[in-house]
Amino acid sequence: MSRKKKPYPILENITIQDVAAEGKCVVRVNDLVVFVPFCVPGDVVDLQIKRKKHSYAEAEVVRFVEYSKNRTQPMCEHFGVCGGCKWQNMPYESQLAFKQKQVHDQLQRIGKIELPEFMPIKGSVKTSEYRNKLDFGCSSKQWLTREQMEQGIPFHPGIGFHITGAFDKILPIEKCWLMDDLQNQIRNYIYRYACDNAITFYDLRAQHGLLRDLVLRNSLSGEWMLVVQFGPTEQIANNKESIAEEIANESQFDKETAFKLLEAVHQQFPQITSLQYVYNPKCNDTFGDLDVKVYYGKDHIFELMEDLKFKVGPKSFYQTNTEQAYHLYCVARDFADLNGEGLVYDLYTGTGTIANFVSKKAKHVIGIEYVPEAIEDAKVNSQINGIDNTEFYAGDMKDILTDDFIAEHGRPDVIITDPPRAGMHPDVIQVILNAHPQRIVYVSCNPATQARDLQLMDADYKVVAVQPVDMFPHTPHVENVVLLEARQ
Repeated sequence: MSRKKKPYPILENITIQDVAAEGKCVVRVNDLVVFVPFCVPGDVVDLQIKRKKHSYAEAEVVRFVEYSKNRTQPMCEHFGVCGGCKWQNMPYESQLAFKQKQVHDQLQRIGKIELPEFMPIKGSVKTSEYRNKLDFGCSSKQWLTREQMEQGIPFHPGIGFHITGAFDKILPIEKCWLMDDLQNQIRNYIYRYACDNAITFYDLRAQHGLLRDLVLRNSLSGEWMLVVQFGPTEQIANNKESIAEEIANESQFDKETAFKLLEAVHQQFPQITSLQYVYNPKCNDTFGDLDVKVYYGKDHIFELMEDLKFKVGPKSFYQTNTEQAYHLYCVARDFADLNGEGLVYDLYTGTGTIANFVSKKAKHVIGIEYVPEAIEDAKVNSQINGIDNTEFYAGDMKDILTDDFIAEHGRPDVIITDPPRAGMHPDVIQVILNAHPQRIVYVSCNPATQARDLQLMDADYKVVAVQPVDMFPHTPHVENVVLLEARQ
């Protein structure tokens, strides 16, 4: 029988020093670096170490001795439990300063390249209700705090967000401040209707239950989309054959109950112009490979940017902060410095937003993206906006963007690249170097991997401009746009 480990001693009267990665704060205690969530620099606290390694530890605040002057009251009742907005207790101006510092530190420390003076970070137009998309999980078991469990509060179903370290439970969300309040009304109505009508919630361990997931989108055009994900009434064997058969036959899909729910939502919320559903008997919540069906309205909504309209479907990627995305794309377009004659390659084009956005100032734009459905949306977006100087290709970037592709389609004058958080594959970087455009505009949601990629291009390209852009207030995430120019 293993002995229970004694808790680490409390660290008393510790002054939090700085902000670290993932929204945590950091303090050095003797030679130990300690990471702490849900506090701000300047707080004086007592800390309980929860995990300790050789050179660092993770701790929780057990008592605030003195609050920092550099803090503000969180607006959300779920702050401190829901991990989505870790910086709500910090004034927005301070958030921006730390994000600017984060970009500078990562480009300097990881990239180890010559850098120009950074432009001041562009703060978000909105700091609440700024998102156009939210995804809520549904679970047969809500997440309870330690205090709630000690009080004997029973588990109930919940709709909300997953909690780190508790995959099978959901933190019920009454009000989320990240999106227009209509999403709160829709989500809470669905929860009450499901409870009142004995609709089963998804059991994340047993992998069955009807109500599984909600995806809500809205747009500046005033349209709303709701996608309800339904699960099987009984667990499906976890093998390809059984799941494929169930997807085809839907034998464990309680469609009658599901449709009653959808009809009730439709009657209650006429604002929803695209009401869709997907049946997912798989072991994960992703539905990119599943058929999403329309219950009411259209299979898409339209987003607006300048004089352009963009079709957004249930599987489409679109920047989740619409108004700030416009400022991000303006930076990319300005950095590209197009004169109407150039050939532009837009890598990781998604639904072609940047490609179509810059097309008026280019002779021709070629977009490349991994997701075929996104490429089809990109083509439609060009058509509905009367844009005839774009073309799009679907496939893995390192397989599509080759020297032969460039020989066939022409050497680009400008490459705009907006890769996922992992950055660009080394093969893609090498083809870019071989293509040798005059300018590269690198849009990144992860300055750390951006810095790594910039280092690989440093021998051929010089960084001449850096513009951080905040897309996600109250989180540690930051976008960064870098302009590179050929050295010769």
